[in-house]
Amino acid sequence: MVNAMRHNIGVAVIGTGYWGRNLVRNYYQLGNLRAVCDSDETNLAAITEQYPDIVSYRQIDNALADPNIDAVVIATPAASHAEIVRLALDAGKHVFVEKPLCLDVDGANSLADRADQLDRVLMVGHLLLYHPAFAALKAALDAGELGQLRYIYSNRLSLGKIRREENALWSFAPHDISMILSLVGSSPHRVVATGGSYLHSGVADTTLSHLSFAGQLQAHIFVSWLHPYKDQRLVLVGDEAMAVFDDVQKGGEKLLLYPHDVGWDGELPVVSKANAQPIPYDDAEPLRLECQAFINAVVDGARPPSDAQEGIRVLQVLKACQDSLTSGAPVTLD
Repeated sequence: MVNAMRHNIGVAVIGTGYWGRNLVRNYYQLGNLRAVCDSDETNLAAITEQYPDIVSYRQIDNALADPNIDAVVIATPAASHAEIVRLALDAGKHVFVEKPLCLDVDGANSLADRADQLDRVLMVGHLLLYHPAFAALKAALDAGELGQLRYIYSNRLSLGKIRREENALWSFAPHDISMILSLVGSSPHRVVATGGSYLHSGVADTTLSHLSFAGQLQAHIFVSWLHPYKDQRLVLVGDEAMAVFDDVQKGGEKLLLYPHDVGWDGELPVVSKANAQPIPYDDAEPLRLECQAFINAVVDGARPPSDAQEGIRVLQVLKACQDSLTSGAPVTLD
């Protein structure tokens, strides 16, 4: 990992579907894209028409054997992540894999250990950790602008994208779990999750997960692809102020601080409402920042916010939520 390689890191994107194309665009614009790989000829044809100077592969083994490829970016279905990550690491490549890292905690730990053994970067695509508005929100919390954090609400709701290979919890909630763990700085000690399967038996279309942390801090995550409108909000309630990160909104409405005050008149609560105040944040594409963080990690050894260990922590909470959803009982985490 030497600085002289900064402009020469060759990246191959494996999986060029809907999200993979966004990754292709960003790594191309960063000057690092060398190849794409997809078993779908239609996807490959569309990519090579748009980027005629990029090498295309149908087989993953051929992409991994390319000496011009230093790192791979994996945007394939979640069930394939573990196998492709291991193949890429064993081929000596640095790896960025879209969330989740894989589907089980033991497998994730094994992959992280393998990356350490080979001195390779292993990074997980938890995009919202790189969102400038989230970074500003975390900075405000860390600076004490909200006081003591009491509760976190998170909604990730829309009509679609409906899946059959994974439920709404696994499809949507990793983003919110990642943000919540980053804000709190620790993992919950107990989770309870409920949900419902309405379109396909055994595949939850909507789930509500409740997380309990030390010190009475609570959080919940509501996800669904059966919702009449798009709602992507993260709400922080502190004892001095509240804040809302509404990713559906634009500009100054995306990130707001509410300096409401709740006091007491004897035994009666008194609420003093205040006008919302925009929290300034940088104007940059989160995915570009995430892609750049991966390149920086490969070149400089800089530890990205969503490294393998962060991916494992998210997976642990996600698995606990799934266990609770399946059993109907609370799950305690170590």
